[in-house]
Amino acid sequence: MAVLEVNDSTFMAQVRNSDVPVLVDFYATWCGPCQMLAPVIEEIARESDGTYKVCKVDVDQAPGLVQQFRIMSVPTLAVIVNGQEVRRMVGGQSKEQILAALKGN
Repeated sequence: MAVLEVNDSTFMAQVRNSDVPVLVDFYATWCGPCQMLAPVIEEIARESDGTYKVCKVDVDQAPGLVQQFRIMSVPTLAVIVNGQEVRRMVGGQSKEQILAALKGN
């Protein structure tokens, strides 16, 4: 699967109403650590076998989501299950840490 770019208008359909867990990457184009994390996020999305979904939110393009999730710094990764945030990670993370969070560990 590819990474899905979502915004204020597509978030509900792609993330909140998803029937599988969703990893949401809140990022900014000007953020160095976000750019370093991007290949890891893309790899996780490519390796998804349909058991989870990976979405990206550009914080500069989605002020409603930034406010709703109280995003204070980027990158912030959120795991959403059944429409609810169950895990949050701020800053750079390893692939293993992200996959463990997606699996509920």
